[in-house]
Amino acid sequence: MLSVSNLSVQFGKRVLFDEVNVSFTQGNCYGIIGANGAGKSTFLKILSGAIDPTSGRVSLEPSKRMSILEQDHNAYDETGALDAVVMGNKPLFAIKTEIDALYADYSDENADKIGELQVRFEEMDGWNAESAAAALLSNLGISEDLHHTAMADIDPKLKVRVLLAQALFGSPDVLIMDEPTNDLDYETINWLENFLADYENTVIVVSHDRHFLDTVCTHIADIDFGKMNLYSGNYTFWYESSQLASRQRAQQNKKAEEKAKELQEFISRFSANVAKSKQATSRKKMLDKLNVEDIKPSSRRYPAIIFEREREAGDQILNIEGLAATSEDGDLLFDKVNINLSKGDKVAVISRDARATTAFYEIINDKKKADKGTFQWGVTTNQSYLPADNSRYFKSDDSLVDWLREWAKTEEEREEVFIRGFLGKMLFSGEEALKKCSVLSGGEKVRCMLSRMMMLRANVLMLDEPTNHLDLESITAFNNSLKNFKGTVLFTTHDHEFAQTVADRIIELTPKGNIDRYLTFDSYMSDKTIKEQRDKMYAVSV
Repeated sequence: MLSVSNLSVQFGKRVLFDEVNVSFTQGNCYGIIGANGAGKSTFLKILSGAIDPTSGRVSLEPSKRMSILEQDHNAYDETGALDAVVMGNKPLFAIKTEIDALYADYSDENADKIGELQVRFEEMDGWNAESAAAALLSNLGISEDLHHTAMADIDPKLKVRVLLAQALFGSPDVLIMDEPTNDLDYETINWLENFLADYENTVIVVSHDRHFLDTVCTHIADIDFGKMNLYSGNYTFWYESSQLASRQRAQQNKKAEEKAKELQEFISRFSANVAKSKQATSRKKMLDKLNVEDIKPSSRRYPAIIFEREREAGDQILNIEGLAATSEDGDLLFDKVNINLSKGDKVAVISRDARATTAFYEIINDKKKADKGTFQWGVTTNQSYLPADNSRYFKSDDSLVDWLREWAKTEEEREEVFIRGFLGKMLFSGEEALKKCSVLSGGEKVRCMLSRMMMLRANVLMLDEPTNHLDLESITAFNNSLKNFKGTVLFTTHDHEFAQTVADRIIELTPKGNIDRYLTFDSYMSDKTIKEQRDKMYAVSV
């Protein structure tokens, strides 16, 4: 279907890809993974023809159509949403445009030409194009009243969904998507996962959403050392097998046959789980096969994220009564919120309006005043907060060493040797520890904020969209750390795996009060009774 031959990419002296050869075949979904800066997005741009490689070539099977999730969100601002979706099938839209132009200047001379074009249009199912585009928009949460609205007048977060519908429209033979779940809510991501699990053509995707990769991917393409290695299986299989291979490499005294047996048992266990998975039942081909030889250790580095507590909290953690907040525009974000936290609770705080959860954290951290209500922290608690917008912490030109020293609690922790060691564990090694904090990337800032939280040794952690900007390695290490943390956690995230594996309690903030259940995230979202309650509590009063 799509093949890459002897692909090399070099920027100056830096070699990004070196003689990459890989084929993407029909019926499979490939997740492209790699450390930050490995070239994932660059690879997708080369596949799509947006940029040229230094050498080598990309070949798409003749007569096959490729579709790319548009990254320029303003590219179709002068176009209505429905037309923007239909434009995703360029050959179809070109014929439609030509037919419309000929009708606008109709004459006997062009009547035959119109007839020929209409035959081709019908063969491409063109007469059903608008209804199919409308169905896609509706499935992605774009209400019918917006279908003919100019893209420039559509909310940016909804505009992303229109562009996603555009990429999906007309069942392209090869579908390429870079971070397709960004700005999508749980229901829409779930719809997209089901859509792609049933998709019969080729999908190539870059995503930091592990649940999404696990649900849709039949293969993982790992970029490492300038090469691309293709593995059968989803992200979890790649991660767990590479970790197993790394452990085995460290076991110098273990016999080769014992290692092979351990690997084979791992494959058998994973294959049994796959047989029950969505991919195995929905896609024609989940896995070609899993081989012991496929499993290799990864060069990836994972930050050492370990949260310790200065002291254990007592039974009184946080009591909230009648809390209410509105946005700067006067929208009611939440009202009548009553919560009593228990020691050790790990709570996913959710809302259909992201402004509501952020306002909630800002209020209970004394960064914003509530419209109504009170909150009181237990006297034995000490809190640490990771805000969604951390820019206020990085306005100085201090080095990372000096920046982190501000949060030290002992003289030993203030020593440069200690701080450099601490930063090294968070992947700021050598000269990187002397970087100015004002020039950090988004992911580096979050790793600094996590370092700060670890230094504070709080017994209550509050995290507002903590996985934003982090790579898969940092997200995985962070996720595992929170699962092991003995204190209390309040967090909001769009990372499904994060929510499902950390939370044992779900609290949803709505304009008509809060819903509070001791359930896992999946159990909460799939409960029909809770869904009915949610719909009522978000319903606008007439």
